[in-house]
Amino acid sequence: MNCDYIIVGSGLASIMFAEQLRIHQKSFVVISDRSQQASVVASGLYNPVVLKRFTAVWNAASHLETAIPKYASLEQLLGLKLDYIVPIHRVFNSIQEQNNWFLACEKPLLTNFLNPKLINNKNSSIKAPFGFGEVYSTGRIDTQKLIETYRLFLSKANQYIAENFDYKLLNENPEGFTYKSIKAKHIVFTEGFGIHKNPYFKQLPLEGTKGELITIHSPQLQLTTILKSGVFVIPMGNDNYLVGSTYEWTDKTNSTTLGAKSQLLEKLKRLLICDFEVLDQRAGIRPTVSDRRPLVGRHPNHYNMYVLNGLGTRGVLIAPSMSEALYKLIEMNSPLNEEIDINRFSAVFS
Repeated sequence: MNCDYIIVGSGLASIMFAEQLRIHQKSFVVISDRSQQASVVASGLYNPVVLKRFTAVWNAASHLETAIPKYASLEQLLGLKLDYIVPIHRVFNSIQEQNNWFLACEKPLLTNFLNPKLINNKNSSIKAPFGFGEVYSTGRIDTQKLIETYRLFLSKANQYIAENFDYKLLNENPEGFTYKSIKAKHIVFTEGFGIHKNPYFKQLPLEGTKGELITIHSPQLQLTTILKSGVFVIPMGNDNYLVGSTYEWTDKTNSTTLGAKSQLLEKLKRLLICDFEVLDQRAGIRPTVSDRRPLVGRHPNHYNMYVLNGLGTRGVLIAPSMSEALYKLIEMNSPLNEEIDINRFSAVFS
């Protein structure tokens, strides 16, 4: 089998890079054992504002401009609903937080994303005596449905190989790489936290942060917006809500924990007055980087080898633009932004 690209991994980064290749009519195959669950267990939330500090997400407007049309084209390609456009209501805990919100509304990077009008709480199931601030240009991508459906799409086209990638079988040559019976010009690793097993890129400072979420069922809640207080509460339909997320820096397993569940429930009970039932719990390792920027670029010692990783908690928002940047580097020799280029960590490869 001859192709232009091998992609290792099948999460959100993989899909977005595969789409760059597909629309530019490049041949590729995806190899994955589905061991990394960050994209599958993610909330799928896209939000241009850091709601803890009322600041803009890095390059938020640019990322949105790239991401929203990309998810729309995927909806058309796969014939399913992926993008649920829902405003976020940030719960205010004091008059001071209200005042900070009004000040933030005047910041140039935030004026298009924040509603300067205070929204009063009219839902008797929610504790919010100081009301809400509304965030625009927000919503949820059904990442689990996207990943499962896109994997099936690739399988039907004989572009997906469900197996563990064996690095020992990868051989480099002047034309690119061979892997078993596959010959490819380029190889792109999109393995998430699995990068720690990758002999070519494991030196990169990808820390990994474990996140856990629960799904609750509450017919009384009747929530039509996303709530943000100590936790996010995201409507999922049929009176079900996704609640998350926790941040754990030492445990690097995909196993759920009672501690995380208790932490989420404690914060949720401060916010909700109504009854609810916990339906499930899930966990995954987010690929986070020390400087909170993605890991994108070419291996310094292997010219046709690349990495697309470190998308962290903003993966849904930034994956499309990061994939586009990597594609332009490879095919058009367009330089990467220094903030995302792995060359900023060049010392780890020496």
